[in-house]
Amino acid sequence: MTWSAAFLFRSILFGVGLAMDAFSVSMANGLNEPHMSRRKTCLIAGVFCAFQILMPLTGWLGVHTVATAFSALQRFIPWAALAALGWIGGKMLWEGLRRRNDETAPAVGMRALLIQGIATSIDALSVGFTIADYGFVTALVESLIIGAVTFFLCLIGLSIGKRFGTVLAGRASVLGGLILILIGLEIFLKNLLG
Repeated sequence: MTWSAAFLFRSILFGVGLAMDAFSVSMANGLNEPHMSRRKTCLIAGVFCAFQILMPLTGWLGVHTVATAFSALQRFIPWAALAALGWIGGKMLWEGLRRRNDETAPAVGMRALLIQGIATSIDALSVGFTIADYGFVTALVESLIIGAVTFFLCLIGLSIGKRFGTVLAGRASVLGGLILILIGLEIFLKNLLG
């Protein structure tokens, strides 16, 4: 693989495509916690970024080492994403419906954030299969570009979510929960159907 503008452009497009789920989940997190600190905003974007870097590299490594094990596990990816995002989204939805208007939504915890990171980046694992003919350095550079794009898109998603979360006040976590459930269904159906 030679370094070129086409490589950079393709890597950015990969990043945009793969980051859409993380962008939407970030928006839901912003809706849920409209007064989130800058530090936590960067932490959330950083977690999604890290998973979007690690998953393609894991897929690349899998092709070069244990490709048969990864291909056997690939059929479970949509189910795992649906379960993880459905659980977190359902919990947000339930808490939002039960909460009175004057109560604030609980902040997104680290455990939920890690589950979101895995669930939204699991499809990036398959990118590792598509870049299998790259050397390690080229695969690493592509993964870093994907991660950088994800980081910035998540910052934008969090900002949008926080702005609308302030407007929506008590019902923001209901909307955020619905968004997470729909993203889980979208990942599931996209992988199941094709």
